[in-house]
Order: sequence, then structure tokens, then C-alpha cells
Amino acid sequence: MRLPDEPHRRRRRSRVWAAVAGVAAAAGLAAPMAVSASVTAAQPQEFAYVANSNSNNVSVINTATNTVVTTVDVGDVPSGVAITPNGAFVYVTNIASNDVSVINTATNTVITTVAVGAIPLSVAITPNGAFAYVTNLDSDNVSVINTATNTVIATVPVGDGPDGVAITPDGALAYVTNSNANNVSVINTTTNTVVGDPIDVGDDPQQVAITPNGAFAYVINGSSDNVSVINTTTNTVIATVDVGANPRGVAITPDGAFAYVGNRALNNVSVINTTTNTVVGDPIEVGAEPQGVAITSDGSRVYVGNRNSDNVSVIDTATNTVITTVAVGVAPLGVAVGRVEITPTPTPTPTPRRPGARNNNNNNNG
Repeated sequence: MRLPDEPHRRRRRSRVWAAVAGVAAAAGLAAPMAVSASVTAAQPQEFAYVANSNSNNVSVINTATNTVVTTVDVGDVPSGVAITPNGAFVYVTNIASNDVSVINTATNTVITTVAVGAIPLSVAITPNGAFAYVTNLDSDNVSVINTATNTVIATVPVGDGPDGVAITPDGALAYVTNSNANNVSVINTTTNTVVGDPIDVGDDPQQVAITPNGAFAYVINGSSDNVSVINTTTNTVIATVDVGANPRGVAITPDGAFAYVGNRALNNVSVINTTTNTVVGDPIEVGAEPQGVAITSDGSRVYVGNRNSDNVSVIDTATNTVITTVAVGVAPLGVAVGRVEITPTPTPTPTPRRPGARNNNNNNNG
């Protein structure tokens, strides 16, 4: 049967709705209304991505509800995690498979895997989202991934046993801790070459974080139980702050006021006032062997991955107390928090039912 042309169909729909309204009015009922599916713009929501090293996956935590919303399978022994500034992708280093998994946050699926050096530990992404820097512990170098093509475009030799990496807010420099050399290499990200001499720090430097103004780098020294504070203008250590035993992870609040340091051997977190470079308050008790540390964009919550208790402690920065604990996979290491664009599922448009039409729902009431 040939469909009527569009003007005719519009007139017929108008007559149908007019008839329905008339019947409803006669019956004393409100006229049914046409409901169209509303188009809702993508809404940014904040999620924590947690690398579970012994279950080879990543737990995705909704930070509004502190519940795991999905789990993403990645490579062998995932370690470091970084989220692109636009929240579209997550880069995860896999220690045992010597590669990096790239997760699309819209679907929370791995879209590609990038081969890098031996034992990739940490990853950091430039502020413009164009490049990911990956430390390769056994190769003594850093792989630079172009995030548009997901290919390695440079390999930068650094010191012995590179572990942590952080990039300045202007994207100009990458600071790399060399765990076996007890120093820090500085990479010029334009030329992808090391500039200046290595900066001597404490024993077994692990993770590193840079203040939001780019003025200071905080380096965790795992075997000397302290934090070296580097002035990034002079690339010299201007302070050393004693923390707990065997510190591993570090993150700095968005206002730059505090650094949170996970002390693996003591199962707690030290808080450093970055103005005075002193530890403030008592250590915050968390789970067993805290490793990764990440902070929400508003600075209100700190997420700490506890390697030996298979969970994440959530700290309220207003009170510096743990407000909840989220179970994740086995042996969580790296944690990253970022805002991800989530497009709500549109509500289907209801189909109006003719007055007097039979209800075909199967209601088995006996």
C-alpha cells in the first residue's frame, strides 16, 4: 500500500489526536499528551580508574556513589593509569606484557594496545592530550606515544630503573624518577631529550607529582622514607620531608596546598603542607599496602589503592578521615581520577493507545 504524502499524514494525525481528546473529555479524563524523547547533552561525571595488578583488569568507580560500575580487562599485571584531559581515553601500563592498553571511556572497552619497553610502570599524559609518556623500568627509557595514532614516536634514554613520571602543567617538561640511580631525569617534551644533569634525590625514588602552578615536584623516596621537593625553576632539591615507612604513591590537591603520600609499610597516608613542607596532623589509616593515590577535581576526596587488601580507601580532605572503602580487583596499584563525558540514554517515546483499545499486558493474576 502506498503511504500517504507527509502533509496528508500530518492532517490525519491531527484528526486522530482531536478525536482522542474529544473522547477523553467526554469521559471526564485528561487528554493524552504526546511525549517526545528529549535530547540530553553529554554530562561530565567523575570516575576513578584502578589498575588491579593480579586480576589483570581495571575497576571503574563512580565517585558520586563510590561503587564499581564496570570492570575492564587489560594486559598482564596492570600498573600505571592516566586519563586524557578530555576524559575520552585511559592509558594503562601492563608490566608483564610490556604494553599499554587504551580504554575508550564512552564504552569502557580496550580499543588498542601499544607495545612499549620492558616492564612499563607509570604513564603521564601531556596537558594537551597529545602524548603519553611511559616509563620502562628494565629498558631504562621512556616511550612517547602519540595519542592520535597510538604509536610510539620516540624513545628517550633516562637513568637506571625509571619508575614514576609527571609532566609540568605547561607541558614543557617531564620529570622521571630513576629508582636504581636515586635521581630524577628531566625530559624536554619538544625535543624528547634529557636536559641538564640528573637531580639527586633520596633512595629508591618512586612516584612523582607536580604542583598545579608547576613550581615544585614532589618525589617519593621509597627506601629513605621521605619526600624530596624539587624547585622546577632551578631543578634543585629545596626541602626533604620525612613521612612514613616505604612511601609509594603521591598526589597533590588541585589548589596545590597539600600532598597526600601513601606509606606502604605502615598502611597509612601522610599529608604534607606544601607551603611549609611539613607533615600536618596524624597519619590517616587506610588499607594494607597503600600504593596509588589520586584526588578528585574539586579536591574533596582522595582515592588510595590498597594493594594487599584489594580495595580503595576514600578520604574526605575536609576531615582527613576515611569515609568509605570500595572493594576492587586483586592487588590494586595505580589510580587515576578524571571527568568523563557520559551521554544519558534517551527515554523512549511512549506510543499513545487508542481509547478503548485492549490492554495486551500479560498480568497473571490467577
